Amino acid sequence: MNIKRTASAAWQGGIKDGKGSISTQSGALAAYPYGFSSRFEGKPGTNPEELIGAAHAGCFTMALSLMLGEAGLTATHMDTTAEVTLEKLDDGFAITAVHLTLKATIPGTDQATFEQIAAKAKAGCPVSKLLNTKITFDATLVA
Repeated sequence: MNIKRTASAAWQGGIKDGKGSISTQSGALAAYPYGFSSRFEGKPGTNPEELIGAAHAGCFTMALSLMLGEAGLTATHMDTTAEVTLEKLDDGFAITAVHLTLKATIPGTDQATFEQIAAKAKAGCPVSKLLNTKITFDATLVA
């Protein structure tokens, strides 16, 4: 199976005064604004790091759902946050880390089993495999 998805970005102007927009094939984002101020100054709009975080959180959570099913478990709720670190290095900016925080309610399991399956999902998630950075996580099983 070979699945291809597309997203696009448009940009006008210089780095600080310019404006961009991001669109996805699905239409989930359609000319959604991004720019220097939304990336570095906390202004409204999106940025590449939060989009990578959303993709990673979604991919990891889906992978975990699959692996829980393989273990005969089903989550009643999972909530994952991905914190993506953008850092200025000597040779420019780089994404240096991603930290996944997961809270889940999964009847019939214990913390040790849950952490083992979650670690397998973190390593096996296609987005984790794509990112060449340190990826850490915390997994909390909610009773």
